[in-house]
Amino acid sequence: MTASLPRQATPPDEPRRPPEDPRHKARRRALTLLIIVLLIGVPAGYLVISANQSRHSGKEKEDKYSATGLTAGWPSKVQRRLYQLPVPHPADRTAYYETNNWKTSRLYAQFRTTQAGLDSFLAGVEVNRDQLKKGDIEISARDQKITGWHFTGPGPWWGTVRKQKAPAPTQDIVVNLADPVFPMVYVVSRTVP
Repeated sequence: MTASLPRQATPPDEPRRPPEDPRHKARRRALTLLIIVLLIGVPAGYLVISANQSRHSGKEKEDKYSATGLTAGWPSKVQRRLYQLPVPHPADRTAYYETNNWKTSRLYAQFRTTQAGLDSFLAGVEVNRDQLKKGDIEISARDQKITGWHFTGPGPWWGTVRKQKAPAPTQDIVVNLADPVFPMVYVVSRTVP
């Protein structure tokens, strides 16, 4: 026969605890599970979301910098400020393309606007309407080839050049007034770093 060990007596000043109720046990286990899920699941979910956002951001930047022609949309605020290109509101059919090399940086932009928008744009680049010359296509054949612009459609076509001392940009501007209510504007803003 094996001898059993004597049990330790409960201290006389402590009341005896009743056995745990099964509902209370289930509630305690559920609370423990919830705490574990919150401590592990929330940070893991945050990491997954953050990784996806980072991956998408990288793809967008890759697409932006691998573009080889006009991209629909507005140039960034930084580009507009750097190239001194105040695209007016309202404007639609906006597209842009930026090229950079060691010698010259260029921002090509096009947009359609209203007469008031055209006046606002011209004032922003410090050009008056009377400086626009009818039939004067100031954008070079090289720049037209890069962007795919063809200034042979219905006109009248008006153009001018805003020259500034480097490093401030110089802008070649062409305006198509075939639809006088909604003129189409083409700009090449170039700067020498």
